[in-house]
Amino acid sequence: MGDGNQVRVRGFRDCFAGEIRGLDLSRTLSPAILKTVREAWAEFPVLCFPDQPLDVDALESFTAQIGPFGNDPFIEPMQGHPNVLEVRRGPDEKGIVFGAAWHSDWSFQECPPSATLLQAKIVPPIGGDTLFADCRRAWKSLPDDLKRIALRCHAIHSAKFAYGTSGTLAKDQNPREMKILTSEKAHQTRLHPMVRTHPVTGLNALFVNPVYTTGVDGMSKENGRAFLDQIYEHIVQDEYLYRHNWREDMLLMWDNRCVIHNAEGGYEGHARLMYRTTVAGEKPVDPTVDEEPIQFQSGRNHGA
Repeated sequence: MGDGNQVRVRGFRDCFAGEIRGLDLSRTLSPAILKTVREAWAEFPVLCFPDQPLDVDALESFTAQIGPFGNDPFIEPMQGHPNVLEVRRGPDEKGIVFGAAWHSDWSFQECPPSATLLQAKIVPPIGGDTLFADCRRAWKSLPDDLKRIALRCHAIHSAKFAYGTSGTLAKDQNPREMKILTSEKAHQTRLHPMVRTHPVTGLNALFVNPVYTTGVDGMSKENGRAFLDQIYEHIVQDEYLYRHNWREDMLLMWDNRCVIHNAEGGYEGHARLMYRTTVAGEKPVDPTVDEEPIQFQSGRNHGA
């Protein structure tokens, strides 16, 4: 593989996911090839790079080419690599699977990460898929009565239910190989529009998730929960989902601004190890009128 003449981009049938082959991500990409990667990611917010046996330094280097590192709270980073998390689970662990609920990474931050990158190092022989939901298509097909409400509302985001001092991870006393740092800081709240406009494509997407969205500003707790439940039920319909099956040395990059994801278990008795980085994002902005998506010639070879 190389940063050369045979970069191939392929979208999966009827899906918002795609893959890029013909690259060596251990090398610095040329401006032309990096542009191709960015264009592919704009079209396919879940973008796969198969057969990339990157070490940690190379993963950090590629991440930095996409953008500045994001801030990853509440989890102890990899020693010597403050921007890398080891998403690690031992074969005998019994606790909650990390990331095992629908969420957008760190949506409780003022500027949530634009991208998450996950590099597969140890892949169990069964289970461990990651599910993704396309919040752009879900928004476009949302019933008009729900759209009218969502356009007027801001959602309350907080990490308290996951990383708070009495959150699910604090209550889970099962030993785990990842070090979770529960904290009072997780109880802080942030308001974001329920529908946000993507800064690159100009497309709108629903921006709420069951893990970090704790309510709707201006609604009672009960009414806010009922409204959000309707939104979540709509987002996770089969027609908006993609199931990613991992292979060793596979790198996945997804866009937290327009997809949510859910890490499945099902690999009890087997180890699993991923290296994870994030790219800093922007403050979510209130929605505008949808524009046409970027047109990208999927499957065509792109030279440097």
